[in-house]
Amino acid sequence: MDKDEKGLGADGVQDEDSARSGPEEHGSATGSQTHDGLGASGVSAAGDQESEERADTAMSKSQSSTKKGSFWKELPILIVIALVLAFVIRTWLMQAFYIPSTSMENTLLVGDRVLVNKVVYQIRDIERGEVIVFNGDGSWDDPNTVQIPEPTNPVSGAFTWVQQQLGAAPTGKEYIKRVIGLPGDTVECCDEQNRLLVNGEPLDEDAYLYPGSLESHTEFGPIEVPEGHLWLMGDHRAISHDSRANQNNPGGGAVPIDHVVGRAFVIIWPFGQAGPLSVPESFEESDSE
Repeated sequence: MDKDEKGLGADGVQDEDSARSGPEEHGSATGSQTHDGLGASGVSAAGDQESEERADTAMSKSQSSTKKGSFWKELPILIVIALVLAFVIRTWLMQAFYIPSTSMENTLLVGDRVLVNKVVYQIRDIERGEVIVFNGDGSWDDPNTVQIPEPTNPVSGAFTWVQQQLGAAPTGKEYIKRVIGLPGDTVECCDEQNRLLVNGEPLDEDAYLYPGSLESHTEFGPIEVPEGHLWLMGDHRAISHDSRANQNNPGGGAVPIDHVVGRAFVIIWPFGQAGPLSVPESFEESDSE
């Protein structure tokens, strides 16, 4: 049998297995499909990544838009809460006041702003030498009271009210003076050295009186401060319309304690004038004696 006949079957047709050559096996359909499948998979993965990035971007924009919308919806609520807190603080805890007159120079100047503690006298009694804010209605008639003009329209009225609450404008109702005599004290002026006497003891007032000011430019007393009242005087004695000038009014010039708004304890404006309003040492020495 020659070579040609070895690859033939019994019917003379070339054997199918022997007809397949080696090189054709390497180029099989299976190999070709494998490469094509990898290419399709890579394209699909890239497309999925881009889709995810676009989805993340869209979600981020949506969340940002939602947050902005939520902020504007919550803003009115936040404003209402802030106003309620401010009202509570101002009514029961602390309030800023504007100094409208020169009666407390040089301790307090016109335009100064002070913070008034409204709680302190719920905890303890008022002490001599403290600077207090009070309502003089019914007991004082001060011609130097600042008159607040009537608002011309609701907007200007609201603006003035806000300024008053922040201590940026005078209210025209409250006064500020220094406590000289407590209930039951005897106050008078003056001794041989023109000093104020409280319970027979002279006060050294050089630390807070207006420079060159006398302790009192008018003599008075001795006066016993009624129960539940205070004897109050300004630091600029020459121009202060205080208890001395209101002796013909109810209380004999003394102010009811229940008219006291609170203690002015610190100057907050201007910054160059800022500082505590402490009790002068002369009152502490007088109290200890």
